[in-house]
Amino acid sequence: MGCAEGKEKTPQSKQIEKQLKTDSTSAAGTLKLLLLGAGESGKSTFAKQLRILHLGGFSDVEKAHFKEVIFENVNYSLRSLLDAAQARDVKLSPENQEVADAFLQSTTTHLDEEAGIKIKKITSDPAFEKALGLYTTFHLLDSAEYFLNNIERIVAPNYVPTVDDLLRCRAKTTGIQELNLMQGKNKFVVIDVGGQRSERKKWVHCFEDVTAIIFFVALSEYDLCLYEDDTTNRMHESLKLFDEICNSKWFEKVPIILFLNKKDLFETKIKEKNITVAFPDYTGPQQYEEASKYIEEQFRSLNESTEDKAVYSYFTCATDTENIKHIFGSVKSILLEKAFDVVGF
Repeated sequence: MGCAEGKEKTPQSKQIEKQLKTDSTSAAGTLKLLLLGAGESGKSTFAKQLRILHLGGFSDVEKAHFKEVIFENVNYSLRSLLDAAQARDVKLSPENQEVADAFLQSTTTHLDEEAGIKIKKITSDPAFEKALGLYTTFHLLDSAEYFLNNIERIVAPNYVPTVDDLLRCRAKTTGIQELNLMQGKNKFVVIDVGGQRSERKKWVHCFEDVTAIIFFVALSEYDLCLYEDDTTNRMHESLKLFDEICNSKWFEKVPIILFLNKKDLFETKIKEKNITVAFPDYTGPQQYEEASKYIEEQFRSLNESTEDKAVYSYFTCATDTENIKHIFGSVKSILLEKAFDVVGF
């Protein structure tokens, strides 16, 4: 009696097999990547990098839009610093205080060369440097010092944002943003959602058919509080959020790629402030290598299903294009391997 495998395949069985293979290839060919994390952790900066690396960057119209966003960032940063200085009795010189008062009373966010001269006067005041040193006690954009230091270039009449400017400017993500990338025969659907608490109720709409999650953590924000809640430590919020996502029934077997982001800012800050402000049990040295590994382990240890769920971690700098290019290459390899495992290749 012959085995079933030894029988000649009928045209019908050949057609079924062909269709199954086509369906499997299609399933492996589209990969849905969900970007999650608390606000200001680097999700949208990463999405911008993917546009620069794989979609030809930004059009002139988009750059004109970002120019206005950068003007808003400059205004917000300067106002935050001046308000903080005033609240903490950090006094500018009488002449510069007069310029600062006029700036605070202005209702426009547009910047020109005249505004640039005034901003330069304010930021050159010795008291302004002291206000910058108080940044952990109030909300300040990571890019504040960068844009203020480049104010002469930004207010020039022919100013067009550079790639660095585009990556560093900050606009709150609202709703759901989608990027579609073709990488060879594979389509990557990258979903970026707002990280602030008010935006998280929208996340559930993106939870179906997820290939993997990239979860962003701002390493450098271990001593800061949330923008929307000045009593909650940002690192603690990220840990809580990671716990919820990692162990959610929605993602029981979905791999998570942990991006421990802003490593450059963390490397600078750790020299001045110990992570014990967020992790009182930490007893290691106040050095980048040991402290970053400790934080990494705090997140990885939250995975309750180590047999079913893989967590891959990377230390990243989302504003560094070469760093993201290299790491996204590694991420693609992981995702493709996982996708073909699921469809049986």
